[in-house]
Amino acid sequence: MLNEWLHNLAAWYLSALESGGYLLVMLLMAMESSVIPLPSEVVIPPAAYLAHTRGTMTLPGIVIAGTIGSWLGATVMYWAARIVGRPLVMRYGRYLLLSPEKIAGAELWANRFGLPGVFISRLLLVIRHLIGIPAGIVRMDFLRYSAATVAGSAIWCAILAWLGVTAGSDPALMAGSVHRIALWLGGFLGVVGALYYFFVHRHIRAPRAGQRGP
Repeated sequence: MLNEWLHNLAAWYLSALESGGYLLVMLLMAMESSVIPLPSEVVIPPAAYLAHTRGTMTLPGIVIAGTIGSWLGATVMYWAARIVGRPLVMRYGRYLLLSPEKIAGAELWANRFGLPGVFISRLLLVIRHLIGIPAGIVRMDFLRYSAATVAGSAIWCAILAWLGVTAGSDPALMAGSVHRIALWLGGFLGVVGALYYFFVHRHIRAPRAGQRGP
């Protein structure tokens, strides 16, 4: 039953990609970089697989579309935070699934790493779609923010495109094997989870522990 559901879902998305093309990839990645919980990990790999096997799109085109979409979503987050300011973001962010704790964590990350942190954040879970908020609040230079966002997003989209092509060469995975899907998903989440813990979680937790003090 689960195999059939996964197969039907994959078939539907691939069909939507064939008709929507680069514009759909761009739109979905723009959503992913805003407040909508749509993981890029389910957007780019299937599109890359489609491009590799059917030739309706190209891998560079998918990376470019994904990068532009990420920049658009990140730009919306930046300007929204810059215009409304921190008090309103902290007060009403929860209605957009942005808890004060998440926003505070993003601020700690941004304060610690600055512009390089914007670049690194595009490669990491959780912080990726939040970094535009502190960047907008502190009025980080928009052109530099955009450059870091584009660079990081391009690398991330390229990694996901490679993953899509590599996964597409696994016959068992393409046949909808739940066991093989679990292995791929578990391995991927393990890697990105470790990266998030070592590069983000520890850094946004340490200052809070220090603030509690004796």
